[in-house]
Amino acid sequence: MPLAVTFPILLLFALLATGAWVGLGLMGVGIGSLALFRSLPVEKVLAQTVWNGLNSPELVALPLFILMAELLFRSKFVDGLFSSIEPWVRRLPGGLLHTNVLGCTFFALISGSSAATTSAVGKITITELEKRGYDRSVVMGSLAGAGTLGFLIPPSIIMIIYGVLSQTSVLKLFAAGIIPGALLCLLFMGYLAVRSFFVPAVPLQKDARGGSIWQERFRGLPALLPFLLLMTVLLGSMYGGFASPSEAAAVAVGMTMVIMAFERTLTWKALKDACLGTARTASMLGLIIAAASFLSTAMGYLGLPQAISAQIQALELSPLALVALLLVIYIALGSFLEGMSLIVMTIPIVLPIVLHAGYDKIWFGVFLIVMVEMAQITPPVGMNLFVIQGLTGEKLATIVRSVIPFFLVMLFFVFLLAIFPEIVTFLPNLV
Repeated sequence: MPLAVTFPILLLFALLATGAWVGLGLMGVGIGSLALFRSLPVEKVLAQTVWNGLNSPELVALPLFILMAELLFRSKFVDGLFSSIEPWVRRLPGGLLHTNVLGCTFFALISGSSAATTSAVGKITITELEKRGYDRSVVMGSLAGAGTLGFLIPPSIIMIIYGVLSQTSVLKLFAAGIIPGALLCLLFMGYLAVRSFFVPAVPLQKDARGGSIWQERFRGLPALLPFLLLMTVLLGSMYGGFASPSEAAAVAVGMTMVIMAFERTLTWKALKDACLGTARTASMLGLIIAAASFLSTAMGYLGLPQAISAQIQALELSPLALVALLLVIYIALGSFLEGMSLIVMTIPIVLPIVLHAGYDKIWFGVFLIVMVEMAQITPPVGMNLFVIQGLTGEKLATIVRSVIPFFLVMLFFVFLLAIFPEIVTFLPNLV
């Protein structure tokens, strides 16, 4: 490959290896590459692409969803969620381990963040499950795996970013995540159930309870009302055509504050901390999005996407072989890069290749998000691993061993999506 193609790749990894901010590193690569290899007014290209990258109506929803996740993290929502789910799963094979999976699935429906989902659910379930005698390793592994659903199940912060960078409908991306999210949840639960036949999850007497199980189940349902309310506002208003994602998010933030007021958790300190957390996260993401837009334009001028696409297409891989190759590449990159970097670095190069193989943008968006989910539980930089380490104080190596089965479940899930792309595309085609 010519130097104009290899130089940006080497410079990018060199900058990220120094610990530079991702956004500044991406901008530095674009500026340096254009200045060296193209006679262009770099400052004008930078200003125009940054403006275009951030001047998107869909991005308005981003800080609102982040604020809602920050507020929910400081509420009592998950406490009620655990008590509602517990009676329904207690007698299933695998027992209360399913509360990790279902708790993360429900919280993801109104959160949009993997780390927030893992942390919010884990602060309740880890203590409760260990108190009742469940294996600590399986508790940590199921929480780490299910916590990644915060990215896949709508509303997802990372879906908004992918939609903006790839110029894909955010509403259709949200629809595309529903069936895969539900399917991955069922696969996690299926693994826990099958495992329990070979290795009992917990001694049976630990969960023995008196009284009617159905009475207990129905008594816990009112605790789900806040969840149902928020889910109806978010998903119902968007898919009913009453509101855009940004409008639905704004109303949902207001409703979250009302729910917290009834719970008496809406304090000035909680509100201040949530706003500061939102400002930090949104600012970081804004810088990355602006830098990614500029880098994508710069790579186009240098011809890097076309050069790499030509190399891969020359291999004449079948669609499934291409997915397998991308899987290996993304797992390798995910071991060293966090999810946002993974997306913004690879979209300009990989998306044209995937489209040429016959897949569409929406399918690739879900595929890429699953890759990011796998990066969340891949050492040494998997974010969910560090969240669980903070909750449990366990050694990182112990946590990594606990997530291996769930990582393998996700590998199987990726090939399922590749063989049956309709799993992803069915609902978006109806929107």
